Amino acid sequence: LADRLNGRGKVQITPEDIIFFNGLGDAIARAYSSIQVDARMIMPEPTYSTHFMAEVLHASFPPNTYRLNPYNGWFPDMRELEQKVKSHKAIVGILVINPDNPTGFVYPAETLKQVIQIAKDNDLFVVFDETYINIVYNNKKTVPLSDIVGDVPAISMKGISKEIPWPGARCGWMEIYNAGKDPVFDRFINTILHQKMSEVCSTTLPQLAIPKIMSHPEYPKYLEERRKHYEKLSNIAYDILKDVPYLMVNKTNGAFYMTIVINESALNSNQKLRIEKREIREFVEKIANETIEHDKRFVYYLLAATGICVVPLTSFFTPLMGFRMTLLDKDVEEFEHTVKTIAEKIIEYIQSSNKNMQTAINLY
Repeated sequence: LADRLNGRGKVQITPEDIIFFNGLGDAIARAYSSIQVDARMIMPEPTYSTHFMAEVLHASFPPNTYRLNPYNGWFPDMRELEQKVKSHKAIVGILVINPDNPTGFVYPAETLKQVIQIAKDNDLFVVFDETYINIVYNNKKTVPLSDIVGDVPAISMKGISKEIPWPGARCGWMEIYNAGKDPVFDRFINTILHQKMSEVCSTTLPQLAIPKIMSHPEYPKYLEERRKHYEKLSNIAYDILKDVPYLMVNKTNGAFYMTIVINESALNSNQKLRIEKREIREFVEKIANETIEHDKRFVYYLLAATGICVVPLTSFFTPLMGFRMTLLDKDVEEFEHTVKTIAEKIIEYIQSSNKNMQTAINLY
């Protein structure tokens, strides 16, 4: 892994600058728990729940965030990021997820360079979650952190689980850049390392397999085939959903998720979908009568009425209403049918409140 990175001719590392973990979830938990109690990270909003919860557990407060704007293609608000790191002196590091989960946004090189410059100007380190760095499509381009980091202290988080279909092979790692250039950052890295050294490592087999897999002549072709498939599904979903009323839809260009924003004013607690099975209907109606987010309410009804499972957008710690879906279906026709069903059910669900109101008026 060090040789592959050094071959790019940018930042240089040794094998000692790589720390392996039992998957990236383990790496994230270790990293945040090693930050000083009174220090904070700033992360994107919406954000991947593992990062969010790790920061909450570390700081005992909701994290500082910078917004990804769905009305600007999910681009980050760089002015907000800069203002927050300047005004919140407890912030010591910036998190970037590139490509992003849950939005599928791919950071252009210039935007990433701005993040690095903000970190440098404010004496911060950066953490880039690059789990999906090799899953970019729709003619979008990005660069890995190692190409642009310069002399800023940094961690790149990587893993095999999203590239290699190997269930159970939990293997993630941190690549540490510019170790030894900042004593505070060094203490942070040493704390992570000492925590991990207290455990028995269970990633030996995937570590042995990584060089054979990634150096195999068929590996680039395999990744390209996957990218083309995700690109096809991304475009199918976008073409179906982009003109649906009540939705804000951005095309996914990286990773294998698509996030749809629903106009908040279109949602209320009177909307329903028809659910055939009585016991399921009663279960969902009981949940729906509780105080839950409106997008979560829709997700329950969609699952009960159609069997289609999506994730409410508010579960990614944002006030935006909507849902995240995956682009993992191998059957293109089945995927197209699923997305068309979602589109139909969104309209049916939102318009059901008008029917319910008319029924109430007629009964009155």
